[in-house]
Amino acid sequence: MFKTLPDQYVQVGQINTRYWAVGEKGTTVILLHGIGSSIETWMYNISVLAQHHRVYAIDLVGAGRSDKPPTTYSLTYLAEFVKDFMDTMNIESACLVGSSLGGGVVLQFALNFPQKVEKLVLVSSLGLGQEITLSLRLATLPFVDKLFKPSRIGTALLLKQSVFDPTVITNEWIEFYYQIATLPRAWETLVKLINTNIDLFGVRTEIYHTIIDKLATITAPTLVLWGRQDRILPIAHAYVAIKGLPNANLHIFDSCGHWSQVEHSAEFNRLILEFLAN
Repeated sequence: MFKTLPDQYVQVGQINTRYWAVGEKGTTVILLHGIGSSIETWMYNISVLAQHHRVYAIDLVGAGRSDKPPTTYSLTYLAEFVKDFMDTMNIESACLVGSSLGGGVVLQFALNFPQKVEKLVLVSSLGLGQEITLSLRLATLPFVDKLFKPSRIGTALLLKQSVFDPTVITNEWIEFYYQIATLPRAWETLVKLINTNIDLFGVRTEIYHTIIDKLATITAPTLVLWGRQDRILPIAHAYVAIKGLPNANLHIFDSCGHWSQVEHSAEFNRLILEFLAN
């Protein structure tokens, strides 16, 4: 069942940016989605977290219903976009919660703008190793953007790869994400984003080494969340984070894939609220 909030838009530099905002007290929390996703990935979380916090969910530049300029979608570029969003909204510092690609953006943000970070939550985060699902590696082959176009069948397969229990992905989910995937410039921008960060062997070496080599400098309290049965990014990357980050704790969800915020939303929300309260 989709539980969406009213869309809001703000001009972040030249980028017309869609976001949700709810809650009036506590720490400011910013939710960042993954590759090919949008703010709807947080629909089971944002209102619960907002009972105690001011929470924003952003469609990253190039994703969802935000603008999709023809540019190189590096983690550095995306982290700078998040900083610009915060500056535009007069947010001095926040707890950043990132899922998958969003986790990589959070890590890059923490390296580049440590003074703007209060706490971090990494949800099956990109940027902690080379291994990544074959489907994303194959998307880097030449002419993929010309030979293939989004379909409802393809959308269903990708969504079901993100969860342990495929029945979680209803026809409503499939139709919604198919509509997002077929927005103007969405497909070519997604392929560009994937190619910037991933090659046929996995996450590009310069992407994850830049982060791993500097993990020890990220001193903000960090909560690492991972699904034991994640088929997109392996659970081994969670232990890379725990080993490298000086102030991190790990929670692993059983019977859970890449989207713990969806499959185990109640426990996910409880863990984050407890983490923010301490």
